[in-house]
Amino acid sequence: MEESYFLYIIKMIIIGLVQGFTEPIPVSSSGHVMIASELLGLGEQGFTFAILTNTASLCAILYIYRHDISRIATNSIYYVRTKNHRYKSDFRFVSFIIIGTIPAGVLGILLDDYIAEHVSMTMIAIMLFVTGIALWLIRNMKGVKDERHLTTKDALIVGLGQAVALTPGISRSGATIITSIAVGMKQETALRFSFLLYIPVSLGGVILGLSDFINEPNKTDLAIPYLAAFLSTLIMSYVAMKWFMGIMKNGKLIYFTYYCFLVGILLLIFF
Repeated sequence: MEESYFLYIIKMIIIGLVQGFTEPIPVSSSGHVMIASELLGLGEQGFTFAILTNTASLCAILYIYRHDISRIATNSIYYVRTKNHRYKSDFRFVSFIIIGTIPAGVLGILLDDYIAEHVSMTMIAIMLFVTGIALWLIRNMKGVKDERHLTTKDALIVGLGQAVALTPGISRSGATIITSIAVGMKQETALRFSFLLYIPVSLGGVILGLSDFINEPNKTDLAIPYLAAFLSTLIMSYVAMKWFMGIMKNGKLIYFTYYCFLVGILLLIFF
């Protein structure tokens, strides 16, 4: 194997690790992937690569929340069939996930190309500051709502937060967790709602990008580097998600405020 090709595989693994580590935590995975790609001299990775790595992160999230997904899906079906109020809360939770998905789905289709054309390191830096400020504002909030107390308004607000995160530098998990806590959710509920909300949006992106992936002209040459990136993203997403769940449990989101400010400052200085 040529050294340059081997080096390219190593770089793809690094990008995968960056994507995997930053996807669950509130620091913007898309922004960090762009930064890492620039530092490694890879340039923009393209839509196919984004779909591949996002799919890897999705698989990790699906595995971690497999029991929750199975429960709410099964109970929702039971409720539709029997109208037994014992299963109503899970049915409502599913409906809120659907409602919360709509804003990002609509705006993603309408504005995706525009956002991609206007992204810059300065924009990422500014959006990291915005994320950091928002995390600072909700640092001491202790919500009381669990799944049983959510409303349509709550779901829409969190969905709008997810839509705002279409902008590189605005963290998707950060935006949804911040808005979830802001509307009064418990941190555990905010975390679960945030990542269950991630599933339909990510699945939608995979479906929409499937044709691009299939028609990728360099599939044969990129097979090994892309597989390496997929596996590194998958493993790191799982590790990072488990770590972040502990952070949320201990209420230490404030640390990510400092991190966002630091990276934002460094970007403005060096880029």
